[in-house]
Amino acid sequence: MSKRSMHEDDPLEDFIRRDIIFDGAAKRVYVAGSGPAVIVMTEMPGISPQVARFSRWVRDAGFTVYMPSLFGRDGAVPTVEEGRAVLQRACVSAEFRAFAANASSPVTVWLRALARLAHQECGGPGVGAIGMCFTGNFALTMMLDPAMLAPVLAQPSLPFNDPGGIEMAPDELAAVRRRLDQEDLTVLAYRFDGDRICTAQRFAAYSRALGERFVARVLPDSAASRELSPFFEKVVGCPHSVVTAHLIDEAGQPTIAARDEILAFFAQRLAPRTHGQA
Repeated sequence: MSKRSMHEDDPLEDFIRRDIIFDGAAKRVYVAGSGPAVIVMTEMPGISPQVARFSRWVRDAGFTVYMPSLFGRDGAVPTVEEGRAVLQRACVSAEFRAFAANASSPVTVWLRALARLAHQECGGPGVGAIGMCFTGNFALTMMLDPAMLAPVLAQPSLPFNDPGGIEMAPDELAAVRRRLDQEDLTVLAYRFDGDRICTAQRFAAYSRALGERFVARVLPDSAASRELSPFFEKVVGCPHSVVTAHLIDEAGQPTIAARDEILAFFAQRLAPRTHGQA
């Protein structure tokens, strides 16, 4: 993959644009690649050049990427004003549960339908997904659908008003735990040590709920990039986005190691099953 500037809007010209409708709700989905399906859910405030870069890495690793537009301006470098406006709209949107409610965001129903469609279109044993920041927990909720096999939680940040909360109904969380145990599956999760949005308390809550099925990775703050867009510098204000905004794209960097671990996780979980495998 050729290098692109992370400081200019990304035209996303190498993705196919599809408008997909489930239960009357239409969303733009950017699709690229071939192989088993992986759903990449953007962080706040939208599909930035860094989010698109991560999707291209997934595509180039041998997967079909489905990148739904959930909020913000697609491909844009986030500014402070625009980013804050997108965040404010999302926090009051009926599609999301930004604050503690012991319930999953309603948009996850649409995303589970997307996972089923992606599995039908791409085949293989199942689908992978990564959620980031605002969407960080969505990949776990999507485990309620049998098509989902490889969930990755990158700095899951909701609910905002409960640092130790999990954005999921207790009965759904229990159902996911049963499935993880029954099918011998795991959940990968990432955060920076000094992240004030995705806190240590939240990872502790996941560990209590999911036990050894929750595989946590905590990166040192020194591993985070300091070359940031205005939104991440002024609004986020702490090491946060492990494989996107705060990733350092250099060999040997901990954030690159995290990216490679995620790609290997998808490859292992979504590899075609040979005769005799469960």
